[in-house]
Amino acid sequence: MIDVERHGRVALLRMDHGKVNAMDVELLVALASALADLEAEDVGAAVLTGNARVFSAGVDLRRYVEGGPEYVDALLPALSDAFLAVVRARFPVVAAVNGAAIAGGAVLAASCDRRLLATDARIGASELLVGVPFPVAAIEILAARCGRRTGEAVWTGRLWTDDAAVAAGLADEVVDAGSLEAAALDAAGALAAMPSEVTAMTKAYLWSSVLERVAERRAIDDAVRERWAATDTLERVAAYLETTTRR
Repeated sequence: MIDVERHGRVALLRMDHGKVNAMDVELLVALASALADLEAEDVGAAVLTGNARVFSAGVDLRRYVEGGPEYVDALLPALSDAFLAVVRARFPVVAAVNGAAIAGGAVLAASCDRRLLATDARIGASELLVGVPFPVAAIEILAARCGRRTGEAVWTGRLWTDDAAVAAGLADEVVDAGSLEAAALDAAGALAAMPSEVTAMTKAYLWSSVLERVAERRAIDDAVRERWAATDTLERVAAYLETTTRR
């Protein structure tokens, strides 16, 4: 599910799980595990990207609806753990957003320290349009990235492209799709050339306030879990899937 390539002191992690890298428990656990494995290696930076032309379409909603409350109990912790594994990694992570990064996919990209967006990619936090609330880690990461435009990103669920995504705080730079991976490896290579202890300290400081707020507000996730597991939420998402399938 996570293919890892080494380019000197840079690790390239490629999500390769189905057509759209939909986030199920297995993919989320695999991502967190791959990052943990790299902690023990001589890695100075990493690049996170998707297969084909998709970064990640977000949570696998069909698995969620089919699995019901029991699946929610495994899914939501795995979702937050994957986001925070990127944030907590001792090395900088560069996102090469090579295609759609929607809902959880957008949050995963936002968890990275540098975010390069392909010219034909779309990115946006569409959770509310589907009918589910954001876990605490997701909303705090988005708030750190989007600042005063967090409300706009969250309430509209808009999918952003090109310079508009940069202006909204969901990307740092727009790169031609054909050269995206090379540009991300170059960016990661420049970070890996810096002293590891310095980049680790800098990263820890930059994310410290987000991690503190996530720890303080963990109790909110209990209510989030109840809402995801509620019968009316499951029915609403099932109806959403039915509608999108007909289009």
